[in-house]
Amino acid sequence: MKEFDYYIFIDYSENLIGYNIIEGNKIKEILPRVVRIDHYKKTKHKKEYINSIKKLFEKERINHYILKTRILNKKNNIDLFSEIFEFIKVHNNCIIFISIDDFQFRTFKKLVKIVNDNKTKVVKESQLKKGSIEYKMSLIIDNQLNMMRRRQ
Repeated sequence: MKEFDYYIFIDYSENLIGYNIIEGNKIKEILPRVVRIDHYKKTKHKKEYINSIKKLFEKERINHYILKTRILNKKNNIDLFSEIFEFIKVHNNCIIFISIDDFQFRTFKKLVKIVNDNKTKVVKESQLKKGSIEYKMSLIIDNQLNMMRRRQ
């Protein structure tokens, strides 16, 4: 696995969009805590799953390992993207991995090139290999979005 200074995971869930920024050195600490999470859409008993994931996040203090989390209404995606671009700009000497929803990939990748082309790797969410560390980390924001959506 290539080492990155930061990992950014961006995802959508119906009317919500969110991101997590995780420091590269925290990945090994958080990974054993999230082995039981799965992709929300693939679960059969969604309500029970969300309740158990909520308890898991609290018990394992998942949010403690995340540098920054932000969830907004989908119509505010420009605000969310501008925060990410500002983060990339401030950390321009760092190597950053970004996973983004397939639908937004092309446009987002073009914008990242303007901010920091050579030290930022942007991949489609569908390109994440199932079971990989990046895939497991992307499930965190997926589940956070679904917990938030269920609360609303």
